[in-house]
Amino acid sequence: MKITVVGLGKIGLPLAVQFAGRGHEVQGVDIEPAVVEAVAAGRPPFPGEDQLADRLGQAISSGALRPRTDTADAVSASEFVVVVVPLYVDGLGDPDFRALDSATGEVARGLRPGTLVSYETTLPVGCTRQRIAPLLRSGSGLQPGADFSLVFSPERVYSGRVFSDLARYPKLVGGIDEASGRRAIDCYSEVLSFDERPDLVKPNGVWDLGSAEAAEFAKLAETTYRDVNIGLVNQFALHAHRIGVDLDRVIEACNSQPFSHLHRPGIAVGGHCIPVYPQFYLNGDPHASIVRAAREANSAMPARAIELLGEASNGLAGLRVAVLGAAYRGGVRETAFSGVFDAVAALRAHGAEALVHDPLYTPNELEGLGFASYQPGDPVDCAVVQADHDEYRTWSAADLPGVRTVLDGRGVLDPSLWPGVDLLVLGRESRRSLTSMPVSS
Repeated sequence: MKITVVGLGKIGLPLAVQFAGRGHEVQGVDIEPAVVEAVAAGRPPFPGEDQLADRLGQAISSGALRPRTDTADAVSASEFVVVVVPLYVDGLGDPDFRALDSATGEVARGLRPGTLVSYETTLPVGCTRQRIAPLLRSGSGLQPGADFSLVFSPERVYSGRVFSDLARYPKLVGGIDEASGRRAIDCYSEVLSFDERPDLVKPNGVWDLGSAEAAEFAKLAETTYRDVNIGLVNQFALHAHRIGVDLDRVIEACNSQPFSHLHRPGIAVGGHCIPVYPQFYLNGDPHASIVRAAREANSAMPARAIELLGEASNGLAGLRVAVLGAAYRGGVRETAFSGVFDAVAALRAHGAEALVHDPLYTPNELEGLGFASYQPGDPVDCAVVQADHDEYRTWSAADLPGVRTVLDGRGVLDPSLWPGVDLLVLGRESRRSLTSMPVSS
């Protein structure tokens, strides 16, 4: 097939490489010239994606993948178009459609009869039919369903392991009509490598959910489930601290039955997905009180964690505190909705001097994000692990001279490397009693 992938980000570029590796002619489009130049040179424009460098080099050298900046021209020569342009959001998680609408307009300019267009960008329920379809119709003069096929097919992969996830999980599709769904099953079955995972008990393949709305709902539901689960277990962790129970043991016990799948507690829920997509769901279902409560609880976790640190340190005013990790999670150079922002704000509100370290960011980059940078070996009074970078697993008290109290918000530190330090771990037994810590619901 002749395929265009619109958006060469952390999901779009691996998709384009995957399609090219299956023998298809792929054009990868991005509006950022620097991204296109890097891809054309066979260099991933972002770090940390397993297999991407090798697979990208092969796709470029073989000519199967051609990066460019002209969306409309690429679409005009394609029979299958996949759109993975970010839907940006504001600080509250409300969608800002400007970038996606602009990309959709360019797709419409190049759209030809008979093309299948698939949106993999996560969308509010109803958006494919009520927003995308009219934009494509007005920009192309073609009728969705009659002249071209249109589906929503949510990405269901995790940054860092996109290729293995593409082979592992069912590919969900939902069309604006039955024919669009059938076309999507055929096309995605050609470009994905489900046969690479014969060990799976349940067949994966491509699942037609019957409508674009069902596919949109599925993406929001699975992400919202994770947010609610984390919100619940975070409240369990705070209560466990108060009563002196090791929540790790409780979770292990509960999850020994198939009826329980408790996640792990953490100082923050960040990234483009989990903090955002429940808000998309709430925009369509304002009565979802459980979803709203979980989102509020998770948003409050960085400040709650700093309260724990302050209790253990008998106050934070005037103390130097190192926050370890600016990224929203380990190994990912991305600060979208990262807990670092609220953690630093909470430290400053308590009168502490907050310093930030991250192995993926230079001191100048951290300062550009509004933080004072920290260098290992500088003296501090306290520390907070905000991101589970692998580098921190081997850190010890020697890396933070003078440190007296450490809050491990991700459960990554080796307690044996921190002798003489009050080490607090969310949800675990700690060396300091926190039974007096007030915890609100």
